[in-house]
Amino acid sequence: MSRTAAILLAAGSGSRMAGAVADKVLAPLAGRPVFAWSAAAFMRSLIADFYVVVYRDQKQMIALSAYAPTPSVLVQGGRERQDSVMAALAALPTDIAHVFIHDCARPLIRPEQLVALHKIVRREHAVVLAHRVTDTIKKHRDDGHLRTLNRSRLWAMETPQVFSRDLIDRAYARVAKKKLAVTDDAQAVEQLDHPVALLENAHPNPKLTTPADLAYLEFLLSREASAP
Repeated sequence: MSRTAAILLAAGSGSRMAGAVADKVLAPLAGRPVFAWSAAAFMRSLIADFYVVVYRDQKQMIALSAYAPTPSVLVQGGRERQDSVMAALAALPTDIAHVFIHDCARPLIRPEQLVALHKIVRREHAVVLAHRVTDTIKKHRDDGHLRTLNRSRLWAMETPQVFSRDLIDRAYARVAKKKLAVTDDAQAVEQLDHPVALLENAHPNPKLTTPADLAYLEFLLSREASAP
């Protein structure tokens, strides 16, 4: 029987945290590490195979293991995000049919969203959690002129991003062959000219990038806890 796996990315450098924490996925957030919030959501989903991408750092491995879904396979991360994803994909068993890829610096993912994404990927082969862009976005040209982009067609990508195993393997094989640089998995799939479905997220799912984001995440969690 085919299975679904989750790649949990926890090897980001956190360079924009300005030294506020040594490892952002282990930063304390409402009583537990940032990583633990993502892990808990995935453990409450239908996914049973987990691949946690980590630094080559024994302390981080031990710390993450305490909160990782059971059982989990630890995978050594690479220099760039795409290198880490490719390392995890290479570690997956052959009977994995669908793959969730999630940046654990986004700790507010919900189990019901994972269920919804799982249903869509079985039909569409590629789906990304995303939200509509509400700001007016302009492109600054080299000649100093501005071009306003059509906001109604702009979406901000989030994670998880979910794909059929064959599709994401082929996408990253092309990235490696062409020596491309991609910032998310959907961009890799774009290279194959394959459509990607979007699941609109009605809930905030910010990425921890700067120290100020920790306070915002704390606020969102406290607001959720106090909701009736």
